[in-house]
Amino acid sequence: MKVIPAIDIRGGKVVRLAQGKAECETVYFDSPLEVARMWAAQGAELIHVVDLDGAIEGSSRNLRQIKETVNGVNVKIELGGGIRSLETVQGLIDAGVEKVVIGTKALEEDFISKASKRFGDRIVVGIDAKDGMVLTKGWLFKTQIKAMDLAQMMASLGVKTINYTDVARDGMLKGPNLESLKNLLKVKGIDVIASGGVSTIEDVKRLKALEGTGLKGMIIGKALYEKTIDLKEAIRVCSQKE
Repeated sequence: MKVIPAIDIRGGKVVRLAQGKAECETVYFDSPLEVARMWAAQGAELIHVVDLDGAIEGSSRNLRQIKETVNGVNVKIELGGGIRSLETVQGLIDAGVEKVVIGTKALEEDFISKASKRFGDRIVVGIDAKDGMVLTKGWLFKTQIKAMDLAQMMASLGVKTINYTDVARDGMLKGPNLESLKNLLKVKGIDVIASGGVSTIEDVKRLKALEGTGLKGMIIGKALYEKTIDLKEAIRVCSQKE
């Protein structure tokens, strides 16, 4: 099972938001590249980077830092936040991004169908939900679409992987929402990566226990920055055979 450390960028700096709220921001580092090198040195094979400005505004404000990070580490990078066109996806892949995470535009069936056909497994869909309902545009807008329904639609359109975030748990260090995750894992034909709330090594073990039901990995953010989880230990736990 993959352990994927997260780097959230806002205003060029590495930050964490509580439940996605801009007013609940903590700045941890000035340099995303410095953090990426730190996670790479601890054994990360994939790093999850989010352009928070892009997610809210619809276009990237941190391209320089993102390109520096992609070029400065020998680790695969997946990037989400503000990706609203196929041209943007192509440009990011050309710049060395391994996987591109589509969030808000995932609600547009035609867009995802075209992206999936053109880019294959280089596309990941980010499903961000609160109380089971999908949020969009940097988590600012709650839709009337159920996360389960969107996941099933993504599977039918050929999407290979979903990053599933329970927004109510994100950045709160209160543990993942296992029940909502278990429901999502019932969707057939698509890999699921869990995100939001992973705060202790016990949480890591609980998610590892879902590997048999189809969970492929977890994204860990604030717990790494607050040092409530050691990345090396999390990777060790998740690399163990059942």
